[in-house]
Amino acid sequence: MITKEEKRVWGIHCKDDNLFRRESIIAIGWKEMGDLSTLDSDREAFKKRYAEVYVDASKGNIANGAGMLYRFCHEAQIGDYVVYPSKGDRQVNIGTIEGQYFYNATHPEYVQTRKVKWLKQLPRTYFSQGALYEIGSALSFFMVKNYADEFFAALDKGFKKVDIVDVEEVEVTAEAIIENTKDFILKELSRQLKGYDLEEFVADLLRAMGYRTTVSPHGGDSGIDITAYKDELPPRILVQVKSQDGDIKETTIQSLKGAMREGDYGLFITLSDYTKNAKAYLRNTPIIRGINGTELVDLVIKYYKDLSEKYKRIIPLQMVYIPVSKDIF
Repeated sequence: MITKEEKRVWGIHCKDDNLFRRESIIAIGWKEMGDLSTLDSDREAFKKRYAEVYVDASKGNIANGAGMLYRFCHEAQIGDYVVYPSKGDRQVNIGTIEGQYFYNATHPEYVQTRKVKWLKQLPRTYFSQGALYEIGSALSFFMVKNYADEFFAALDKGFKKVDIVDVEEVEVTAEAIIENTKDFILKELSRQLKGYDLEEFVADLLRAMGYRTTVSPHGGDSGIDITAYKDELPPRILVQVKSQDGDIKETTIQSLKGAMREGDYGLFITLSDYTKNAKAYLRNTPIIRGINGTELVDLVIKYYKDLSEKYKRIIPLQMVYIPVSKDIF
């Protein structure tokens, strides 16, 4: 049985399924960063260079991108193990890093490179769902922590295929994916759709839900952003949309109430949440419905297929099927 000792396990992804095994390497992109060995061996130097190259990158993207490059260049050591899931053949490849970082200017994309000795290749069906989920990280290069022992064990001659699928483990993994997806949607709404842009998006979401909507002219002082009808007849639904980060106060909702006429219904939508007093006001005012960021995301997921292509490009999602407990049926 192989033990970890002081060795670490790294995970890596690549769109070119055959590159790593054909050339006995691991590699990542970011060609515009140039030769990383010319940078000082500290994270701040990598962040500075990343910000200079990718001038439109957010602070979060700079930290993530520079962090992956620094780990690949300096933290990953010769003798460390690496796990590469190849998608085309659905195999898990395990090897050891054999060389220091080098810059391969001849490759069109994957220029940041390390030499690797591939030790074993096994079908994905040999591994637990938790292990597969961990190496399915959205990052290009990352440390495998929770299931490192399972990949070490896979190198032993006595390693056996995982015959039993732990549905509970799959469901926990699926729940994590769902929560990550919800986080992604809310972050993209907050990042890309502010002010009037969010109003347009909400109008499109209401349309996907079966409402006829009219967006108010920008700059109006009525406090009504969208007018919606379920059909040709009343009631009229007056919608106010807020993209601010702070929680919505009771007085803000009262301004919507003041714009409503008899027979109208109100809908208040925010990416954040409502203060305690505002929630109490909504409970005591049933003709106004308040939707917070979490509830808005749930609606986006439910009606995603009917959104305009414009917003599907802003929030790109893919439908997947997951195993569930047989007890459900």
